[in-house]
Amino acid sequence: MCRERAAKRPSNFGGYSDIPGLLRSPFATQDRSHKKPRVMHAQLLCYGQPLEPAKECRPVMTAFAANAALLLIDLQAGIHHPRLGRRNNPEAELRMGELLAAWRLDGRPVVHVRHLSRSVDSVFWPGQPGCEFQPAFTPLASETVFDKHVPDAFANSGLERWLHARGINELVITGVITNNSVESSARSAGNLGFDVVVVEDACFTFDQHDLRGRLWPAEDVHALSLSNLAMDYARILRTQQVLAGCTPQVSR
Repeated sequence: MCRERAAKRPSNFGGYSDIPGLLRSPFATQDRSHKKPRVMHAQLLCYGQPLEPAKECRPVMTAFAANAALLLIDLQAGIHHPRLGRRNNPEAELRMGELLAAWRLDGRPVVHVRHLSRSVDSVFWPGQPGCEFQPAFTPLASETVFDKHVPDAFANSGLERWLHARGINELVITGVITNNSVESSARSAGNLGFDVVVVEDACFTFDQHDLRGRLWPAEDVHALSLSNLAMDYARILRTQQVLAGCTPQVSR
């Protein structure tokens, strides 16, 4: 289920031990010398204290490939329904818009993923306004749209085949919600061998109850989800860092 527009990386994880002051990951002792270091800004500990995002630990950026794809996940009107509750990252859509504008300006491939729910009470149930793309993220005729029915954008969608056919190895993922469709899709992409970046300030989620009834703030749900991805599936960067990586002449 695809509409047209423009791989393989080993999974990356080098631990956090080569960043001064950062606690060593328990996985750092494994033989993963072929993998890239991942930096997680949301809730890393520096000498046991939370890090300020993108300040103390700034990764060395390399330029993204000219065909690095921007993956925009589930940016549909229904995600703003009040019944979904309180969210984090209130400026996430601004960051997503900055990334989309940069990708379009550079002529890099943009992929829009749309969720068509099988549940009639879903905000993404087909045939009602919540299923439509938000106006700010309406695909251009030259951009590609993949429809999905489950959180994972790669499940029975043809996305993997489409990327391989175009020699696309690098994916920059944004969208909603962090701990569901974003995390699920990023995990699959990492497992399939793509070089994945998830943009932490261009995603968001909602407050969530656990199975014991405890309410977790959206900020914590978001941070833990990104921490899971940083372990072995994706690099976690901020919009400013991604944009710097799209502009090789800029040194940061």
